[in-house]
Amino acid sequence: MLEREVSITNALGLHARAAAKLVRLANTFRSSVTLTRTDTNVSADGKDILGLLQIAAGIGVDLKITVEGIDEQDAIEQITKLFADKFGEDQD
Repeated sequence: MLEREVSITNALGLHARAAAKLVRLANTFRSSVTLTRTDTNVSADGKDILGLLQIAAGIGVDLKITVEGIDEQDAIEQITKLFADKFGEDQD
């Protein structure tokens, strides 16, 4: 099991389009993916868009990503990169 903390840095937060990108990426892996708000401990399945939207992660929110499974290393690297790239938004 691997864990990593990330911050939401894109202006709109984890909105529907960003969540959809995360779900599409997470579903390319066999590992389980869980996101947890560090301030409230509310968790969501990273492969479930409705669950991700319910954690209501706006800009500045810190999340813990937990990945467990056969391809966990690749999964956590790519998911972390998606957050670092601001889901392809806010590109100057």
